[in-house]
Amino acid sequence: MTSTASSTDTRQDQAPQDQRPSWQLRLRRFGYTAGPRSDVRDRLVPPYVRPSPRLWQVFGVAEPLAGRLTRWAGWGGPLLVTLFAGVLRFWNLGDPKAVIFDETYYAKDAWALVHRGFEVNWDKNVNDLILSSDGNVPVPTDAAYVVHPPVGKYVIGLGELMFGFNPFGWRFMTALLGTLSILMLCRIGRRLFRSTFLGCLAGALMAVDGLAFVMARTSLLDGVLMFFVLAAFGCLLIDRDRAREKLAAALPVDPDGRVRPDAHIAETTRFGLRPWRWLAGLMLGLAIGTKWNGFYVLAAFCVLAVVWDVGSRRVAGAGRPYAAVLRRDLGLAFVATVPVAIATYVLSWLGWILSPADGKGGYYRDWAATDGQGSSWSWLFPDWWRSLWHYEHEVYKFNINLSSPHRYESNPWSWIVTGRPVSYFYESPEPGKDGCPADAGEKCAREVLAIGTPLLWWVACFAILYVLWRWFFRRDWRAGAIACGIAAGYLPWFLYQERTIFFFYTIVFVPFLCLAVAMLLGAIIGPPGSTETRRVAGATGAGILVLLIAWNFIYFWPIFTGTAIPIDEWRSRMWLDTWV
Repeated sequence: MTSTASSTDTRQDQAPQDQRPSWQLRLRRFGYTAGPRSDVRDRLVPPYVRPSPRLWQVFGVAEPLAGRLTRWAGWGGPLLVTLFAGVLRFWNLGDPKAVIFDETYYAKDAWALVHRGFEVNWDKNVNDLILSSDGNVPVPTDAAYVVHPPVGKYVIGLGELMFGFNPFGWRFMTALLGTLSILMLCRIGRRLFRSTFLGCLAGALMAVDGLAFVMARTSLLDGVLMFFVLAAFGCLLIDRDRAREKLAAALPVDPDGRVRPDAHIAETTRFGLRPWRWLAGLMLGLAIGTKWNGFYVLAAFCVLAVVWDVGSRRVAGAGRPYAAVLRRDLGLAFVATVPVAIATYVLSWLGWILSPADGKGGYYRDWAATDGQGSSWSWLFPDWWRSLWHYEHEVYKFNINLSSPHRYESNPWSWIVTGRPVSYFYESPEPGKDGCPADAGEKCAREVLAIGTPLLWWVACFAILYVLWRWFFRRDWRAGAIACGIAAGYLPWFLYQERTIFFFYTIVFVPFLCLAVAMLLGAIIGPPGSTETRRVAGATGAGILVLLIAWNFIYFWPIFTGTAIPIDEWRSRMWLDTWV
């Protein structure tokens, strides 16, 4: 059962025992311990955990086959979890056959973008016509004022181009990205924990999270944003490993064959162009081009990447790691992320930029030529740039001042305990109609409720505390990375508590919640070297917890999918008054 051992092997970036500063010694009373000195290469590039031979013996698997299974598991396990998640997400995807919640904006905006290059004003009653005619409606030409960038709507529009202007078409790409997010999370968790088991566990937890499931089956922008944020994190994680591999390869080897630290090499080695960091910049640009809160993620991930570089050079022996990062890494790291992200964001507006500037193009496209004439900046910037800047400024004012009451708005303080979910769709069919059993006796309920699987989220509350403890007192870089992902998606909303905001915004950090829970479950199973009794007890406890989470997802399945159930069964699932 050693496949989970990496869940507690957390001291890769610590200073040797005899070099620990006094503040770390004082932390020992809170549980901090420093690991023994080891080969620097193993600290820079920790090996992946391999299942214990005893595990294969229990199942009667011969050693050659066990080796092949271990190699295949790195991709085979994540692909199996992804297949499971994909079946769930694509099953009956076109149901409810309705325009649910904010699909009324994004599905139509997406269709307009892929045909006009900019959003348009639709008739108030066009939704019924779209559904009854399978999307055979003319696209208006009158530009509409919208407050979100176009990337997410272009993504939704790709599905509509492939499968039509109908519920399945406008939900296809969010379902696809939601499924691929599971694959990415499995691989990210595997790389983060150096454990295929824990990586697949994190992906499986997200596969049975109600919010991730509902968002993948609804054409909203936040699921697309989550995909790009998770992809950016994965790219930075790969970049971290590649950089540390280069450092390890450059360090000297002593006569015993052990890689030793070297201050000069650690401070002067260059990592080259680092293509994965450039790709992370692209992903962050696409995230910002989906919703503006991607800017907070960009800032958090840039800091995280710099901290990782400092840690890498410190482990390699750098005496002044911050100065070395400032000289060798910071400039190129900035160029590969911030300018790339901003350029990607601007290019995402290309359809709007290329639209006519005579009043027949995108909203505000003609501003520079009309109301913006005579600007003191007109000689310096082209008209399209000044018009776009004005549009962005107006959107910014709208977003920070949005405070119109909404039935399902919520405060971020309540999000982590799923205090106020959002109902995307609700109907009360009569017995014998729309799936309501004929013997129901009274009306049924059909609801699509955007709520996380409650047991998973409540366990995640404890997992967050564990991760914070692990990061602060055990100096676990992996816990810090998970905490950074949660903070980047969660904490900025506390700046806008007076704004109209919703629980489903949390989808951005759901993958990091699942990583936190997987890390906690790994600790429950037990560290390497534990007695067999300890590991069996830990594995039993963690297994029961995972099964309860899976059961909870199954129990709430009807209100994730809009399945008609008797009203009493619906009421039994409203565990809190605030869920109604």
